[in-house]
Amino acid sequence: MYPSTLITSHLDTWSSAIKSKSTAGRGGGKRQEFYGIKKLRELILELAVRGLLVPQDPKDEPASELLKKIAAEKAKLVKDRKMKKGNKTPPPEDEIPFEIPKKWTWTQLGEISEISPRNTLPDDLAVGFVPMPLVSTSYDGAHDQEIKKWGEIKKGYTHFANGDIAIAKITPCFENSKAAIFSKLKNGHGAGTTELHVARLIGEFVNPRFILLYLKAPMFLEKGKTMMTGSAGQKRVPASYFKGNRLPLPPLAEQHRIVAKVDELMALCDQLEQRQEDSGRTHDTLVQTLLGALTAAVERGQFQEAWQRIENNFDTLFTTENSITQLKQTILQLAVMGKLVEQDPGDESAEVLVKRIQLELSAGDRKRQGKAPPHISNKDFKYELPKTWAWRRFCDVAIISSNLVKPDKYIKYPHLAPDNIEKGNGVLLACRTVEEDKVRSSNHRFYPGQIVYSKIRPNLSKVVIVDFDGLCSADMYPIDALIDPNYLKTYMLSEPFLQQAVKNDTRVAMPKINQNELNAITVPVPPLAEQHRIVAKVDELMTLCDRLTANLQTAQDIQLNLADNLVEAAIR
Repeated sequence: MYPSTLITSHLDTWSSAIKSKSTAGRGGGKRQEFYGIKKLRELILELAVRGLLVPQDPKDEPASELLKKIAAEKAKLVKDRKMKKGNKTPPPEDEIPFEIPKKWTWTQLGEISEISPRNTLPDDLAVGFVPMPLVSTSYDGAHDQEIKKWGEIKKGYTHFANGDIAIAKITPCFENSKAAIFSKLKNGHGAGTTELHVARLIGEFVNPRFILLYLKAPMFLEKGKTMMTGSAGQKRVPASYFKGNRLPLPPLAEQHRIVAKVDELMALCDQLEQRQEDSGRTHDTLVQTLLGALTAAVERGQFQEAWQRIENNFDTLFTTENSITQLKQTILQLAVMGKLVEQDPGDESAEVLVKRIQLELSAGDRKRQGKAPPHISNKDFKYELPKTWAWRRFCDVAIISSNLVKPDKYIKYPHLAPDNIEKGNGVLLACRTVEEDKVRSSNHRFYPGQIVYSKIRPNLSKVVIVDFDGLCSADMYPIDALIDPNYLKTYMLSEPFLQQAVKNDTRVAMPKINQNELNAITVPVPPLAEQHRIVAKVDELMTLCDRLTANLQTAQDIQLNLADNLVEAAIR
């Protein structure tokens, strides 16, 4: 099998190898990277510069003849003073990395082009100016330009002209494959960022698009990363690597065939990517619609019908991390709407429960912090509750225990910050001590059994129940739940709570929810016995969701491994 046929004979594998990437934002969402298609693009470039993408034609003029013509043209340009002679590019010290076809030859960019060319132009000539943001990472070397007078940019910038090839030399632009073939420059010339290496091909014996493929191929980029020098964040690929690395050069006719084939296959990759995006959007919409029907159902019969539609298509609906995340959020929302477990008419009502809580508070010495919110009324009700439930303010079912202390006496205590809590699921991550985190300012003291809640955006869905003593960031609240703390945590992770938290968050420079705003949030309170049943059911269903995620990850790992193995098989 010719290596390039691996590309078109395994399209399903390339398309289905998808990697999830965590992103910032409410709910701890993840976006997808089309890993297989990304690897396919890299493979196309790698096969192209190894002579494995298109068959060779015995009638092609050998590439060695191109080098002779380039050398002759170079000598003529130097004699006519149209090009400086420059220093001869030293031969590479490393071994030849792989075999190339018979009519190909090894050369170096410094031997077939002028490196770092200069322009001599009138100062008042309008030309193109290309800063780094206008250089794209696309395989075709696209770029944009601004228009400036030559006199404004001729000093302190890199020179280039139409047809010149450039690649970014600074991290991370180099690794991201920012490169260009300059074209359609105003009056054919330009200048731009100093963070470019530029080559001007000698004569018309090499297709610049083939050289661009070489500069974007993984073999060039991976080796280039090891050659970088400089400090962290300012590392650069030296000019010696740009002009002196081994360059596999095909016959000119084959260069054209390779470029045409790459264009064809990259267009195929675009189609695969678009198809996956469209399929993903359709799938997301279907999941949202069916899950939305559950939360919107008013009658028990409507709910059963909505659930039946989901149950009948469960295996095809929850096949992505995003769909499972939506399922988790729906479970939380159903839980706090009274739709997850059946009500028991024998339960003590929420009204009785809340009154008992208030009597106990009045008889004790624990007081609400902050300003008392207005009395709850019908306009504060977010949706209809079961008869035995009741709407109450947050301050009626919890006490914000603001307790700032200086860290000096607590240096060995665990220290919690928003980063120590997974967004959207209430999972506590590993944390360090107050001493290890070098805490200097006052922090809140918290105790076992309390809820710790992040009050700052975009972390309003970070909430956890702790089982140890410690300190937490001043951007967090320790909270004493007066109802089942796990039920209150469930509500604080649900969409109805998050919508109110975001709405009440009124600050612009550093958005956060203060005590008065948190105390005013409305909470759907079930009977205490039902709270316990809800918590047990949520735990059961979340375990199922975690199992779905684990199975999904296993399948995803297999697909990613398969894509990697196909790449290795193609270039072996």
